Amino acid sequence: MTSRFSSELPVRPDDIDQFQHVHNSRYLDYIQAARYHQMVNCYKMSMKEFMDRGFGFVVKKATLNFKRALVMGDEMIVHTQVREISHTDIIIDVEIFHKAKNKLVLDAEMIYTMINLETGWSEKIPDDVREKYLV
Repeated sequence: MTSRFSSELPVRPDDIDQFQHVHNSRYLDYIQAARYHQMVNCYKMSMKEFMDRGFGFVVKKATLNFKRALVMGDEMIVHTQVREISHTDIIIDVEIFHKAKNKLVLDAEMIYTMINLETGWSEKIPDDVREKYLV
């Protein structure tokens, strides 16, 4: 089993839609922000370091299950955990909780494919990167 990491984020005013809650598309932004934060602080390999090596991750599949809404003034905790790493893909389980209420807002499965930034093609995840993500 891999480690579960957490990042705290606030709801921003520009996240709110006409229905006065966070627009569904913003949750992908929250997941991405948490992953960037965790790359530096938990996996000890920033996105810049990753890109300097000529690598990137693109979303292959995103399955988001919405449970309840976040609204202006809320804060959230984004938990992520690597479930599996294959040849070119990494599967991340995500949960977003309302911080004050400790209620599940969303659970998700994100599948990312590693690519070569020069060619745009998928590429084998190097062993040292695999080791960092399997902590």
